[in-house]
Amino acid sequence: MPLDGDLPSKYEVFKQEILGLPGIQSVSRTSFDPTNIENGTAGLDWIGKDPNGHIMFTQASVGYDFVRSMKLTLVKGRDYSKDFATDSTGYLINEAALARIGYKNPIGQPLTFWGKKGTIIGILKDFHFNSLHEEIKPLVIHFGEKEGYGNAVIRTQPGQTKHALASLQKVYKELNPNFAFEYNFSDAEYQALYQNEQVVGKLSDGFAFLAIFISCLGLLGLAMFTVEQRFKETGIRKVLGASVVSLFASLSREFIVLVIIALLIATPLSYLAMVKWLENYQYKTDMSWWVFALSALIAIIITLVTISFQTVKAALVSPVKSLRSE
Repeated sequence: MPLDGDLPSKYEVFKQEILGLPGIQSVSRTSFDPTNIENGTAGLDWIGKDPNGHIMFTQASVGYDFVRSMKLTLVKGRDYSKDFATDSTGYLINEAALARIGYKNPIGQPLTFWGKKGTIIGILKDFHFNSLHEEIKPLVIHFGEKEGYGNAVIRTQPGQTKHALASLQKVYKELNPNFAFEYNFSDAEYQALYQNEQVVGKLSDGFAFLAIFISCLGLLGLAMFTVEQRFKETGIRKVLGASVVSLFASLSREFIVLVIIALLIATPLSYLAMVKWLENYQYKTDMSWWVFALSALIAIIITLVTISFQTVKAALVSPVKSLRSE
């Protein structure tokens, strides 16, 4: 929730009041939207830093209880606490930042940010603060409980969000009456990062269904034509002792062969297309062979289901009827 108007100066009062509301689990603050932290800097110094090095770090300031409110994982050290007066010069860094800095035992080690000397108090397990299109960057977090801008991060109790929002709005209006009550849900913010993927996904589903439907219509028409062309052949085979199963296999074989040829063409093309698409992401899944095998199996099953009515009908017809004109 944006800290607009009078809220930055009244943040401590605001925090204490809403912590007493039913449905509110924890409250903290941050200088940036936690799902989109972009501000970069090279203004960090530490023992052993290469004087000619130019490493960019993403930076953000946070208040007390940020780690708990965001449910982040501390690998080492601790979160900011009112029990430690020196936390105003304490820093939290993520694992990516630790890898760049190179400290073996980082807790308590010196770190200077924008000329402000301090120490590392905690190491955060890497978490995504941008889209999965981007690599997790080195992140340094500094203390900002009393900054005059930013966002409040509020975690509600499960199942009580609606009630908590109503109470939260009432407190907001009392402390900041000249500004509109605005808020965003973090899951919606993350979802917005992948809006293009969602649109592409829906279009892909729609076009895939349309392509399968049109293909099935074509297969059905081709099956009807083939059965008509081989109507008398089917009767002769039955007279010579062919079973219904063998007749069905004989009529279906040419369709299955065509589908297999199509799969041999489509599979490598789809694999290459997926590899190219996944290159847009820094973190991606592996493509397993069974996905393509399952797709091929489904394609064959759809083909058999589509043509089965006509082929089974032809296989079951009396040879007397099919050979009547001979």
